[in-house]
Amino acid sequence: MATRMFAAAETEPSMRAIANEAGVGIATLYRHFPTRESLVDAVYQDQVSRLTAGTCELLAELDPPAALRRWMDLFGAWIATKNGMLNTLLAMIESGEIAHAHTRTELLGAIDDLLEAGRTSGQLRTDVSAEDIAAALIGIFTVANSPQHEAMATRLLNLLMDGLRPCTCGQPTAAECGSARKLDQ
Repeated sequence: MATRMFAAAETEPSMRAIANEAGVGIATLYRHFPTRESLVDAVYQDQVSRLTAGTCELLAELDPPAALRRWMDLFGAWIATKNGMLNTLLAMIESGEIAHAHTRTELLGAIDDLLEAGRTSGQLRTDVSAEDIAAALIGIFTVANSPQHEAMATRLLNLLMDGLRPCTCGQPTAAECGSARKLDQ
């Protein structure tokens, strides 16, 4: 419930509003989450776990490109969740309560698992890194960061996926073009 509220909120919802939405009393909420930070941490860690652990499940159900594309949607939902807890989350990162570098490593590992499965199957390019995908996703969800931009986010994610498929038209890959430019210099 808190996850949905954080995702839908433009500003941080109050603990009372979260308790009301969950259908529990404020005392019950505080008994489980004594501070706003403890609730934000629980939601944040749950979302990171879902993103990282979910890659195996996605790959068991879908081919690598479809699994990666579905993971991108899940990543977008994770980014949206942070909207309503951004101030608290940033303060927690600043104070060291949440290890941003550890989360980044976990997310890059999940992306790399998906990319490696696609490389192995020949369905995804071999010259793309997890960092490339993460940067592209952050760019997409920065530009298309609200529900009214959902169609734009979908189009941009589909374009990204098209660019991740191996070229079969005889055109050089980005890595090959970069190598050719270096040789010309």
